[in-house]
Amino acid sequence: MCIRDRSHPLRVAILCYERMDPSIGIMVEIRHQLAEAGHAPFYPTKTLRDLGMDVKRVARFVERTDADAWLLVAASREVLEWFASHPLPAFALFGRRHQVDIASVGPDTSPTIVEIVRHLISLNHQRIVMLSRRERRLPEPAQFERSFLTELESGPTTVGPFNLPDWDETKEGFRSLLEALFHLTPPSALIVHEAPHFIAVLRFLAKRGIRVPEDVSLICTDPDPSFAWCDPPMAHITWDVEKVSRRVMRWAANVSRGKEDRRQTSIKAGFVAGDTIGKARP
Repeated sequence: MCIRDRSHPLRVAILCYERMDPSIGIMVEIRHQLAEAGHAPFYPTKTLRDLGMDVKRVARFVERTDADAWLLVAASREVLEWFASHPLPAFALFGRRHQVDIASVGPDTSPTIVEIVRHLISLNHQRIVMLSRRERRLPEPAQFERSFLTELESGPTTVGPFNLPDWDETKEGFRSLLEALFHLTPPSALIVHEAPHFIAVLRFLAKRGIRVPEDVSLICTDPDPSFAWCDPPMAHITWDVEKVSRRVMRWAANVSRGKEDRRQTSIKAGFVAGDTIGKARP
């Protein structure tokens, strides 16, 4: 596909992870800002999940789509590596962007997960489980998950598949995973990616009379606007989301002027302890 005159406004394809993307709030703001800057952002007819994160399918889809640049939300390493080798400008929003030569932005959450694990261990938690998407677990754990496992290994617990379980990424698969986890020896703490999954876990526990944090502690790895309405708040990782949109806008401005931009930006993250963390039961 030919790249248009970059001195002109860009047609920016926003390729989301899935149709109910957890990042949709951020993307609404970014799309608005791109439009305000004179660009033409749009959502293509497929998502990364629709395309199965398959590089060949993604490549064919890109060739069929009229776009000057691509904004990729939570893409796998393989997909990002394909875009990095392609002449079409692309930007990675979150996803497995580390050590890939592509412009990107995302929170630096590895130090924060170390802080969380240490805090949980100080509260006598030994059965700590993280629920992550397939792209973050395979073919090897991403940086955030590696930091989680490494910190666990330095503590008093034995680390194995229980701590970072495999699961079928459907509603039924998620429920089956939770039922298996809480069948015999339940986790004392759950670290959950994405607010929708966090809410699903809360619903699952409430229906079974499992109390938070008396029976199990819960932490969400993402901020969510709804947490601001909780008093005290849910335990979660937070960062300045405005810095995300500012970095995207700088990239779009550079590309529209014909300037190559492959800079990676990491945003400092913090931990909000909230009231969903408690001492582990004896």
